[in-house]
Amino acid sequence: MKTIISTDDAPSAIGTYSQAVKVSTTVYLSGQIPLIPETMEVVEGDFAAQAEQVFKNLSAVCDAAGGCINDMVKVNIFMTDLANFATVNEIMSKYFKEPYPARAAIGVNQLPKAVDIEIDGIMEVPSVN
Repeated sequence: MKTIISTDDAPSAIGTYSQAVKVSTTVYLSGQIPLIPETMEVVEGDFAAQAEQVFKNLSAVCDAAGGCINDMVKVNIFMTDLANFATVNEIMSKYFKEPYPARAAIGVNQLPKAVDIEIDGIMEVPSVN
């Protein structure tokens, strides 16, 4: 049985997908790009500002699913320029504590709305039995 996760604290879906889908204690998070939830506009600023907004959006979806961003077990980071890898590491360290999730960093040619970063992942929500 799956539960659809939705929150106004993260950008609404701009296509045929949900912000996240929960099956048992596993949550599959759709890709987040650096949109400001209230305006649905791309955050102004450089790559660091975009990455920061993406992690804020992911945090909001994780919270709505009953966990927190540190409950993520797998993260996929898509970037249009892999030279930004060190910046992602720096910003990610503000949101995650050890042990860190498994992760992939993938260089891509293009992302929605011409942004520089998108992140999706999988979260395991602590059971409350």
